[in-house]
Amino acid sequence: MLGKAISKNSIALGLFAIATTAMIASTFLTTKDRIAEQERIAQAKALLEVISLERHNNSMLDDNLTIGPEPELGLKTEQKIFIARKDDELVGFIFPVVAPDGYSGNIKLIVGVNVDGSVAGVRALSHNETPGLGDKVDLKKSDWILSFNGKSLGNPVAELWKVKKDKGIFDQFTGATITPRAVTNAVYKALNYYAIHKAEILAASQAQQTTGDADTNSPDISSSDASDTEAINNGR
Repeated sequence: MLGKAISKNSIALGLFAIATTAMIASTFLTTKDRIAEQERIAQAKALLEVISLERHNNSMLDDNLTIGPEPELGLKTEQKIFIARKDDELVGFIFPVVAPDGYSGNIKLIVGVNVDGSVAGVRALSHNETPGLGDKVDLKKSDWILSFNGKSLGNPVAELWKVKKDKGIFDQFTGATITPRAVTNAVYKALNYYAIHKAEILAASQAQQTTGDADTNSPDISSSDASDTEAINNGR
């Protein structure tokens, strides 16, 4: 009798464990899906802040090219360049960029670049900069990040793509120069990257539109002649 009771209890415990595991797994998957959806919504919102809905009518999240790792943009893993189109015409691109030299570490940015090479917009996605000082890179704290809008490699000239303390045109923050300097450098590098790889990026974007493939790898746009990169960098 005792053996049968133990056996029944063991079976009951086993079934309970299976049911509990299944419930936890189901909850985990549901939560994971919700988190993924929230992240997608947040990402879409950030992209729209850089290239507004009035300027494009495609789904930028689903229309992209894969790049990376890409040291020039501070990318250590594969990332996406998001494409903006208006009635099938290319409008611009949004690049993921990491400024590794913030005061408190990495500053993750997205930099929008119009087809003509000018800045469409810049936003800081995440950072650990000092509250009240370096956190002014966040649009919620300051409109400083808007100062890049419309700028390009030639506007201002390369020598002025610096904060004012370094004899450039961009403001630094009161009591904080490292953060705005890091972001300014990162935005310049994004424009520089686009200038070097513009032909490849445009060709890949147009080919993707023709094939209808909304999530394809770009050609190796990081393999251009190193002398091209050096030539542009030396012009700064």
